[in-house]
Amino acid sequence: MTDPLPPTDPLPPTDPEARATTSAVPSTTPAGPAAPPSQLVRSPLSDGEWHRLHPLTPLLRGGLFLIVVIGVVLANLRDRLVFIFLPWLAPGVGDEVVEWESVGGDPIDFIVANDLYLLAGVAVLVVLIVLVTVFYTSWRFHTFRITGDDVEVRSGILFRTQRRAPLDRVQGVNLTRPMIARLLGMAKLEVVGAGADANVKLEYLSTANAEAVRADILRLASGRRLAATAAGQAGPASPRPAGRVAALGQTVGREISGLIEGPEAPVAEIESVVHIPLGRLVASHVLSMSTVGLLFAIVAISIGVSQGVTWLLLGFVPAIIGFGAYWVRSIVRSLRYSIAPTPDGVRITFGLFTTITEIVPPGRVHAVEVSQPILWRPAGWWMIRINRLTGRSAADSSTDQFTTVLPVGTAADVQRVLRLLQPSIPDDERALVVQQGMLGPTGADSFTNTPRRAWWIRPLSYRRNGFRLTDDMLLMRRGLVWRKLVILPLARLQSLGLYQGPLDRASRVTNVRAHVVNGPVSPFLAAVDRDAALALFDDVARGSVRAALADRTHRWAQEERDAAAPAGAPSLPVQTAPRVAGGTPLEGRA
Repeated sequence: MTDPLPPTDPLPPTDPEARATTSAVPSTTPAGPAAPPSQLVRSPLSDGEWHRLHPLTPLLRGGLFLIVVIGVVLANLRDRLVFIFLPWLAPGVGDEVVEWESVGGDPIDFIVANDLYLLAGVAVLVVLIVLVTVFYTSWRFHTFRITGDDVEVRSGILFRTQRRAPLDRVQGVNLTRPMIARLLGMAKLEVVGAGADANVKLEYLSTANAEAVRADILRLASGRRLAATAAGQAGPASPRPAGRVAALGQTVGREISGLIEGPEAPVAEIESVVHIPLGRLVASHVLSMSTVGLLFAIVAISIGVSQGVTWLLLGFVPAIIGFGAYWVRSIVRSLRYSIAPTPDGVRITFGLFTTITEIVPPGRVHAVEVSQPILWRPAGWWMIRINRLTGRSAADSSTDQFTTVLPVGTAADVQRVLRLLQPSIPDDERALVVQQGMLGPTGADSFTNTPRRAWWIRPLSYRRNGFRLTDDMLLMRRGLVWRKLVILPLARLQSLGLYQGPLDRASRVTNVRAHVVNGPVSPFLAAVDRDAALALFDDVARGSVRAALADRTHRWAQEERDAAAPAGAPSLPVQTAPRVAGGTPLEGRA
């Protein structure tokens, strides 16, 4: 949430080691929430006090703006700079410069003609000082703290705002490292909240601090017991380089090597369970309907130009260039993909230049879709997308990159990823999902499919169009040309709706739609037998209530600790109230 706060300037830190990132709370500020237990946190930034971001944050947030402004100025002065410094490269430019000076319409010509070099230099210096002061002041007023219950961020100079992300509503923690930030050893941390535009961002921290803070946030959100982490205290800190210049030089060298070698640092986590070869990744983008459309456009342009219709070049060539840029960007973004289990959820990493690492805690996946375009069928490739709360606004175009968990993979890769996303599925059931859900129908099909009398509603896929309900999930299978299988955990299901039009009533069928959080997965199934749909309606209602009451993944470490508790030890009561984030409201279930 966002609340206006009065402008308060944090006091400067007293510890010279932490002066770059730490600030004390003003004496007038009342006592805040309790600090996290020291046994649960590893980073000094997770002590419940207010801290500042990395001191190079103004350079990345404001310095890039200055670089763009300087670039625009230099582009406008291109011809003049060539005439002054490289006159032999463009001998005709000198005459144009003389003509501009005679006209006197250029501000640079006015300064030169009136000998106002000193005044212009002073004006530029004043503007730079004002901008630097604004960026520096904004950095000083931008503080954050991590308590035992929330992650809070305060920002703003004249208009103060405060954003708070409750730890028990955290949907994930993303760590993004843009290319320039990687070279400086910095990263951007984003705590994903349970609502639209609810994320809390810490941009930027050093990579080591960002990793430690992310681990602390996930550890606090998990509800882990103090004793479980007492033995895992961090060892002595590694020695610092002699000076900041030396440290920056080592960081830049290490990060340049990381761009070439791969992982930026060794981690105490198992390696990725899926490896995507570069050839498969490129071929998956080539074998797409977008590429087919591009080929048709190129053929149409070639035919039109040969017939003298040259205006087609003006309309289609920019679109082709834009598509090519999107195509290359999609491939680069999917490079260095990895997915692996961690104690706090599924770790997904992707990106070549801008590296994004996200950890999706248990129980935060609301829907899973396994799909196969028709052009991928000869190669046996599949894609997996999920619906999850991303905490971003609906207009944010970067949401899609956080919902694709497997860009392209084989059926075996799909099984391995499903084992991470839905660990509660038994192995025999997971094999059934692949054999019948993805490749079916088979001879012993366990899905309830569209009745033959309604074949005209789905003439190509009525034999495949069906559902299957288990104790923990609802499976929806549809599509013959584009095969799709939707997996819905009952504990995350919000409601189930039945819809029937006049033609559906005539065929005694109905449409089924499951309601989950927004995302690329569409849990919709058409032409379901009416009696089977009514039975499914009742079974899903009972199964969802039962699964929601037994689900405690919002504090996922508590389930592990209760399972390991000795006999006779007190355990936490089963949650009986509906949850908001990652939970299932039970009221009004149709």
